[in-house]
Amino acid sequence: MTVHLEVADGVGTLRLDRPPMNALDIATQDRLKELAEEATRREDVRAVVIYGGEKVFAAGADIKEMQVMDHAAMVLRARALQDSFTAVARIPKPVVAAVTGYALGGGCELALCADYRIAGDNAKLGQPEILLGLIPGAGGTQRLSRLVGPSKAKDLIFTGRQVKADEALTIGLVDRVVPAAGVYEQAHAWAARLAQGPAIALRAAKEAIDTGLETDIETGLAVERNWFAGLFATEDRERGMRSFVEEGPGKAKFL
Repeated sequence: MTVHLEVADGVGTLRLDRPPMNALDIATQDRLKELAEEATRREDVRAVVIYGGEKVFAAGADIKEMQVMDHAAMVLRARALQDSFTAVARIPKPVVAAVTGYALGGGCELALCADYRIAGDNAKLGQPEILLGLIPGAGGTQRLSRLVGPSKAKDLIFTGRQVKADEALTIGLVDRVVPAAGVYEQAHAWAARLAQGPAIALRAAKEAIDTGLETDIETGLAVERNWFAGLFATEDRERGMRSFVEEGPGKAKFL
């Protein structure tokens, strides 16, 4: 298998495993969707890390596989391609991408599906599809522009250039840069901390934020309002408020 789901201490690691560059061929895309849906269902997975290994995150699509596809074939495949990445983006739990080495094309688009991105100081990210006479097809034109703004997204997509970790941090493409050897450890620590949190409230926060980014503010506020009120029916809310009153802030245990 080219993608594995490994679970420990509430954290599920979606591990890309297609050496040498983790090229995202059709089989890998389909497996990614399958495991993202499994991570969504499993109650023992409370947060997720996406990781490509110590040397490379994912260097993009399998160009040799794509080269033989004509228009009709890609019309049939393009939706499945997007759906595999959307399955990751819609995991209703905190998701962090641990980015080492290259995250290009589909690799960058996969990192964009995470809620938070921790990059190694050796990371290089970009959307080079324009150099093939194409545009990003797995969500890059939409998620990148929402993350870094339309002007910066157009610069990266129009030129196809790669950005190193420091520039990626400056423009907001990644959220933290650490020594390459510590990327997975830092990402796992981020996920593990949130895995101890109130699962339903975290799901609510993610859905409210993501929905608000995709719609008008009135709809976003309605989603926030409904989740906010609904959380008053949860045991975690009772536990959190009781702990605050009796012990002070930040001491509630939700597991």
